[in-house]
Amino acid sequence: MNQPNLQLTPAELDRTRQILENYEPAREALTVLERNNGEFATSFDRLWTERNETLSYGDKQKSFWEVTLKVLRQEICGDEGFRSKILDYNKNPGSASLLTGAIIYLVGVSAVPIDPAIATIIVLYILKVGLNIFCEYTNPESD
Repeated sequence: MNQPNLQLTPAELDRTRQILENYEPAREALTVLERNNGEFATSFDRLWTERNETLSYGDKQKSFWEVTLKVLRQEICGDEGFRSKILDYNKNPGSASLLTGAIIYLVGVSAVPIDPAIATIIVLYILKVGLNIFCEYTNPESD
């Protein structure tokens, strides 16, 4: 069973666009999300392909999105700095500086070569599902 393709609603996209209106990488990520009906996995794949040309390598049974999330789970779920950034934002949703800080922190801490636009999609996904669920969730077929 594959994980569902979660998405942001049009209202969530609008709200996030207002919060991050002054952060260019986020504007780019949100444009890609809008073009893909708010779907995280599709948007991630499109943005990654634009930046890195191809996703046609590795295990064809797993999406690059799923593999990236698995690697990031291992890297960030025990990272108190990232957890703190997400918790601070959850206490003060709507804070552009806290949300941008979480995105920039993810870029800096990740061994996965992601840029701020791609990190925006990942952070928004983590906020959508919740950090604890993100960190505990495992796809039965991917383990």
